[in-house]
Amino acid sequence: MKNSNSEENYLKAIFYLTYKASKGASTSDLAKRLKTQASSVTDMIKKLAEKGLLKYKKYQGVILTAKGKGIAIEIIRKHRLWEVFLVEKLSFKWDEVHDIAEQLEHIHSKELVQRLDQFLEFPGFDPHGDPIPDEKGCIRERPESILLLDLGQGESGIIIGVRDSEDMFLRFLEKQMLLLGTKVNVVEHFDYDDSVQLKVNDVEKTVSKKVARNIIVEKYV
Repeated sequence: MKNSNSEENYLKAIFYLTYKASKGASTSDLAKRLKTQASSVTDMIKKLAEKGLLKYKKYQGVILTAKGKGIAIEIIRKHRLWEVFLVEKLSFKWDEVHDIAEQLEHIHSKELVQRLDQFLEFPGFDPHGDPIPDEKGCIRERPESILLLDLGQGESGIIIGVRDSEDMFLRFLEKQMLLLGTKVNVVEHFDYDDSVQLKVNDVEKTVSKKVARNIIVEKYV
């Protein structure tokens, strides 16, 4: 039996909240992430538990079963592949693709997903720098990635991802020319407000702590 779009969205949300976390997802965290009421979350948790897709322990939160985790990773794989397709083949901007991919991720044809992956030449990362799970559900990691905020004065890095994929933030980065693959050099950290002065393509600019802690870089040696 196929799961509904709403059920799949819950599984994906639980995966994001518990991936690399030391505890399960709380009802309040799920309600906040899915922008719904706590009572609705409770009802859905019961429903998914009856399907064997998650486990709930009082005071410990919700965790996915192996079956639930597999479904969540498959949804994420489809979402990120569709984002690559929309950007690379249909010329959408990186701040325009999330909502469309949210709709496309619920297509259940495995053959379509396999052909899409092959057509895109098996990309490893989506337009926001997030890793794309492979056909077996394995998620690769970028080596030695750190936050821009943690780069020391005089150090350089290549932007490889973002922690915040909200449209407003992505549009801001685009205007600042802080896109994936951009090399940045840290000129100075300001103690007063933790802002960071950068040199990008021989142009100096200052970004706030909020911006610097949401950009992921790989050190450039």
